[in-house]
Amino acid sequence: MGVAADRPDSTANTVPHLAPERWAAANRHLVRKALAEFLHERILEPQRLGSGRGATGPDEPAVYVVRSDDGLTAYSFTARVLELEHWSVDAASIHCTRSGEDAAPDALRFITEFRGTLGIREEMLPVYLEEISSTLASHSYKQWLGQPSAEELAAGVTGGTDPAADFQAIERSMTEGHPCFVANNGRLGFGISDYRAFAPETGAPVRLEWIGVHRSKAVFTASAGLDYRAHLEAELGAAALQSFDTEFTAQGVDPAQYFLMPVHPWQWENKLTVTFAAEIAQQHIIHLGTGADSYQAQQSIRTFFNTAAPAKSYVKTAMSVLNMGFMRGLSPQYMKATPAINDWLQDLIRSDEALQKRGLAMISEIAAIGYHNGYYEAASAKGSPYRKMLSALWRESPLPLLEDGQQLATMASLLHVDSTGKPMVSALIERSGLEPSEWLRRYFEAYLVPLVHCLYRYELAFMPHGENVILVLDNGVPVRAVMKDIAEEIVVMGRRLDLPEEVSRIQVDIPDGEKVLAIYTDVFDCIFRFLGALLVEDGKLGEEEFWGTAARVIQDYQAEHPELADQFARHDLFAPDFELSCLNRLQLRNNQQMLDLTDPSGGLQMAGRLANPLARFAAGC
Repeated sequence: MGVAADRPDSTANTVPHLAPERWAAANRHLVRKALAEFLHERILEPQRLGSGRGATGPDEPAVYVVRSDDGLTAYSFTARVLELEHWSVDAASIHCTRSGEDAAPDALRFITEFRGTLGIREEMLPVYLEEISSTLASHSYKQWLGQPSAEELAAGVTGGTDPAADFQAIERSMTEGHPCFVANNGRLGFGISDYRAFAPETGAPVRLEWIGVHRSKAVFTASAGLDYRAHLEAELGAAALQSFDTEFTAQGVDPAQYFLMPVHPWQWENKLTVTFAAEIAQQHIIHLGTGADSYQAQQSIRTFFNTAAPAKSYVKTAMSVLNMGFMRGLSPQYMKATPAINDWLQDLIRSDEALQKRGLAMISEIAAIGYHNGYYEAASAKGSPYRKMLSALWRESPLPLLEDGQQLATMASLLHVDSTGKPMVSALIERSGLEPSEWLRRYFEAYLVPLVHCLYRYELAFMPHGENVILVLDNGVPVRAVMKDIAEEIVVMGRRLDLPEEVSRIQVDIPDGEKVLAIYTDVFDCIFRFLGALLVEDGKLGEEEFWGTAARVIQDYQAEHPELADQFARHDLFAPDFELSCLNRLQLRNNQQMLDLTDPSGGLQMAGRLANPLARFAAGC
């Protein structure tokens, strides 16, 4: 495990990661990703120049070039085009010329040189460039910091003796972020001190700020059977509650008139003390001090895992930082229904035999609190970031789900590649001792089949990307999937289910033909496209075996459920092709609010259709 020896102190260079060699590597990395994803989304138009060295067939590497809007800059590269039009670009092969002269790959210049082709509006371009710059700086920092190897992460940095520590080591070691988005580490609002204190990859210990919010301005809700006092006693302990009550009294207010709320330290320092100054001055908000427990930021930035007491809840906080297409706030309106939505889904999962057979689990958002600032609610539109500055929720820890010897890993780790080029998924397969296709089959059973079943049985969709799913591993093999981030992310697509009133906001009318994109886009294109490519490039198996394994797992599931035959035809996962839904096009169109969450279908950006790699495995083919 490599760790930087030149960590900054109060007198040293505060940005040692911003060194020429690391900056050059970060730019080559990000230009490779920009080429791959903008080609995949059919934004850039490549010209094929010829076959790559040793090429023997149409699917083998070839040399391509793309040219800037003015034609003066050219990027040539070697790439292989895999299933789902995945461009496997060789980063080392990228060669840039500008006005006929050799030039180093430069991600910031790349964006401006292709700005017309990319379709970025003038007012959006500087903000997008700032996100690109932040992503480059983050990549440079990760190079400088050093991380455990793929083998170390797969085995557990504690040797499997401390599942919580191993889980958090994986969480902070992820280097890429979202696999599709080019600008995926924006975090606009962070300075370098904020970055070192709060960025997930630093793994720095964080203690949360605590405030009291007047009950006339706030709403607290909890899962059935859990009351406010019992919840806070479990999270803070009786001594801390008494200490906070004493502080309320010292400030001349009645503790019974307030709810306790955790706040991100950055949000308190940078937003609440200024933007909510009137609320503080009027004692609607009382600052109580810093909590005792130590937390670690998760990949989603504003969610924290309790490292002092891992069996306690995660805490998710509002944070007015722009990252990957959204300001990362939390809506108090959404918080009100959050526990009820989680209770409803938990009951559904526990009562469904097919989901229980595969071990699907969820960690519930058991309590939530939202603060209503009347000034900004009167002055802003519904959905405005100004309405989402002060809320929090508590989510169950996954540790109680483990059996002896099992480990936890964010599913994002399956796409992680260490500094030597070793994919973590390969390290997990090697640790398991299974054939790659058998390891895949077990992963598909744990993750893919429950998602497919929820589509067919309920027209229920999760947002099942890598950061939103935790895998339970047994000797490196996924044995169950754990869903999280429920209330803001799930959607019931239609009227097949009769939902309780307090849960009804998750029910959205989505055109029938788009419902199957919950699998095609969110799973096949945004996860399996990359996972399959990693395994192919690492020599573990071929594309035919990868997609054939997925097809057989789905077909085996379908054979178990003949009663759903009409749904299999209605949402056909073996169709010849499907619509290509583009995430970068969304961010390029509006990098401050990609989608209206109340209408997740309405703003999608499509770019034709993709050939379905499962089609050739359909019955009768």
